[in-house]
Amino acid sequence: MYPRTHDEDDIHTQPLTQRPASQPFTAEDTTTETHCPNAYSSSRARGRGFCLRTKDRPGGPIPGLSDGWTYNADLTGGYYDAGDNVKFGFPMAFTTTMLAWSVVEFGDSMPPDDLRNALVATRWATDYLLKTVSQQPNRIFVQVGDPILDHNCWERPEDMDTARTVYAVDSPNTASDVADTLLRNAMKAFEFADTYRGAYSDNANIRDGVCPFYCDFDGYQDELLWSAAWLRRVTQDGGYLDYIQNNGKTLGAEDNINEFGWDNKHAGLNVLISKEVLEGNMYNLESYKSSADSFMCTLIPESSSSHIEYTPAGLIYKPGGSNLQHVTSISFLLLVYANYLARTSRSLNCGNIDVSPTTLRQIAKKQVDYILGDNPMGLSYMVGYSDHYPQRIHHRGSSLPSIKDHPQPIACKEGSVGGPGEDDVYEDDRADFRKSEPTTYINAPFVGVLAYFVANPT
Repeated sequence: MYPRTHDEDDIHTQPLTQRPASQPFTAEDTTTETHCPNAYSSSRARGRGFCLRTKDRPGGPIPGLSDGWTYNADLTGGYYDAGDNVKFGFPMAFTTTMLAWSVVEFGDSMPPDDLRNALVATRWATDYLLKTVSQQPNRIFVQVGDPILDHNCWERPEDMDTARTVYAVDSPNTASDVADTLLRNAMKAFEFADTYRGAYSDNANIRDGVCPFYCDFDGYQDELLWSAAWLRRVTQDGGYLDYIQNNGKTLGAEDNINEFGWDNKHAGLNVLISKEVLEGNMYNLESYKSSADSFMCTLIPESSSSHIEYTPAGLIYKPGGSNLQHVTSISFLLLVYANYLARTSRSLNCGNIDVSPTTLRQIAKKQVDYILGDNPMGLSYMVGYSDHYPQRIHHRGSSLPSIKDHPQPIACKEGSVGGPGEDDVYEDDRADFRKSEPTTYINAPFVGVLAYFVANPT
């Protein structure tokens, strides 16, 4: 079963201490403009993704500036995962990776200002993640904020008065799945994770704080391979190549799991390593490419191995909530793999049909068009893009006036929400967090996807 989104036990089943989420604001209640680009174009949509990065940054004169004090550590910075005020390290690591991967693969397609924004947004996250592993020996900080208390209190981050509980993993406890995206001290973090194998959410002292919101439902094994693959890509060290080759079977690389997201990295891992096979002729890694091929074939409706579900109007759909997290991350992989194939003049064999890189890009393009408004609702699921988009989103900072000074509410005019259901229907309902909540991990891969299509509109 795909992991639940973190708000399964959110404020809607608990008493509220602030304005109820189910009491909607009208469009007139949320009209304050942001500094985001104003041009009506695909490039404007790309800019909205960057705006979400800044919107979910803890910073300025807010309580989050003392994060970490109970451990005598500086844990300021980083991103809140979505519409709440908790810094969950596990999904933040995935968000950071996808934002950085967007730059690696599609940075050349970004105008200078957008490229700089992407780099700054990535640096903001990596600086925080470095703080989580580098301040105290044999300790990794995995989360800041008590999610139960936070989800019971609907308040803006500027007015946050809930406990800023810090959750940490100390050796020899396990933490393989949260040390996977650090750009500096990465080798040390990987050694820690590989030495103390296991899911961070299995530690008794933090389980109640991270579950059921961001448990490692699918195991730590994919994170170890994901980490080694990125270290190999960055360093070209043969030791990481050996690790990927020698540990693939024991760590489940051949399980052919057709998912990609903050919890399960398998599909992305296979695409990432396939670059070594396609462009580097590393045929000892062929099993990873075969798994990547199999995943791509599941996305082709005409293929005999197709089993990914689509809505009637053609949107990739997986049950469990926050569906656009699947759409944007899979669209990203489609484009990356298409580029790898195209650069080596390859196509994809899906049993009864051959699939070209162009076909993979067309599937991704259809998903992007749907998100931006080409759907039965005529609705852009990227807030602020076009004249018709969700108004009542599940996001504290954009739905409340300050309880201190009562300024104008902040307009959340950026980022993609969870999206419609399997029937292509979307109700503009803040209480339905599975559809109306924007998250960092929906939008981070979308940055790269939009960059590609702005540069290649046809």
